[in-house]
Amino acid sequence: MRRPGSRGWRGRGGGAVNYVDPVAEWRGTTVQVCGLWPYGAGSGTPMIGVPLGRNLTSGATVCCDPISWFRRAGLIHNPSAFVLGKPGLGKSTIVRRMALGLSGYGVQPMVFGDLRPDYVDLVRALGGQVITLGRGRGYLNVLDPGAAGAAAARLTGDARRALEAEAHGRRLNVVSALVTILRGSPPTDREETILSSALLLLAERHEGVPVLSDLVRIIHQAPPELRAIALDRGDMDRYRDVTEPLEASLMALLGQGRLGELFARPTSETMHHDRPVVFDVSDIDDGEVQLQAAALLACWSAGFQAVEAAQALADAGLEPRRHYFLILDELWRVLRVGRGLVDRVDALTRLNRARGVGMAMVTHSMADLLALPYPEDRAKATGFVERAGLVICGGLPLKEMPTLSQVVAMSSVEQTLLDGWATPPTWDSTLGREADPPGRGNFLIKVGGRPGIPLHVDLTAAEREVNDTNRLWNEEGTR
Repeated sequence: MRRPGSRGWRGRGGGAVNYVDPVAEWRGTTVQVCGLWPYGAGSGTPMIGVPLGRNLTSGATVCCDPISWFRRAGLIHNPSAFVLGKPGLGKSTIVRRMALGLSGYGVQPMVFGDLRPDYVDLVRALGGQVITLGRGRGYLNVLDPGAAGAAAARLTGDARRALEAEAHGRRLNVVSALVTILRGSPPTDREETILSSALLLLAERHEGVPVLSDLVRIIHQAPPELRAIALDRGDMDRYRDVTEPLEASLMALLGQGRLGELFARPTSETMHHDRPVVFDVSDIDDGEVQLQAAALLACWSAGFQAVEAAQALADAGLEPRRHYFLILDELWRVLRVGRGLVDRVDALTRLNRARGVGMAMVTHSMADLLALPYPEDRAKATGFVERAGLVICGGLPLKEMPTLSQVVAMSSVEQTLLDGWATPPTWDSTLGREADPPGRGNFLIKVGGRPGIPLHVDLTAAEREVNDTNRLWNEEGTR
């Protein structure tokens, strides 16, 4: 008996088709599709974490965030992500998507320094706290223990001493970092020792919360403890010679110097650790590079200190355990200011992964890290990428690939893909404006030497309301 072929009846009037329609695909859980055997197939991409977008190859949903992949999926060994990509392609948008999704899982997003701002609307929509800093708008006292001081008062014994020591170390670190920004080089070992001892004396003798002017005053008063550490050999003139450069640098932080009064007055708003938080520093002009870097470092220090305090209270059973997603955007601005800032950032960001803290660091390219003048700083900065559990790449030019491939294994196909996403946009004669960049919203997720997962991020209607579409996306969002 004659039967039609796979494309129908052939010949005149037969109506054979020239192509075969693809089979309709539907997605469902293993419980839903188990009865469709043998027609079910796995998606090939993890389904654990925040839904980021669609796989550009298969169309499957891609779920990913550093905390879920570390804690629940066990796919990475460090709950951190390093995001690279040319400006305007959506780096901050994919991080916002992670922050929004993680907040639904009970993880608190924390943005320690928002320069554009990119995260203020999101945090406000989540019912979080927006702390505004800038000349005449808000102040951050780097000597204020903040949440750490309040937490230490509720603790006893070794837990209290450990938290107080941690808070002291962070205060010393941020003051040394501010001095580094002013000078362009870090303070000497002797100066750091003097700073450390002066901060301890302030904690013992000062009533209330000290400010930087109190730190300058106690160094100028030359108590015996500081004179012994300065090795003045009983000679006050020698003490003045040793401490005068340090006093001059600290005086520049009191309002007369390049950094103004941002760090010289009492903190205008105390940070909370039980809700999303963003430090809005967008009022600081882009031309004030040093002030921007100093503000970011101070915000990072204050934010990390609050997280440490929250985890110490949870360890003591005084508060519920909270997990945090820390966002460090515009990393390159801090690293380029002066020598020694890489060490400061490294010290600020080395939080124990066992404390329930995930992190996302964002910058433009590997060139930002390799532009540092000293080889030891370049090696430490590239270590940020090497230690990251996830490396998420947007559009990058081919010249970036040799250095990127040294820390993340990239195939030739993946390199070509990233280079294509970095192609500049063309002119759209129909709309009478510049077309969208071809790589806007496209990213490649890399974990070690595994093949990358290419995906495209689509904004939902709700997200468009908290995304600055005029700067990162077009008016209609990513299609």
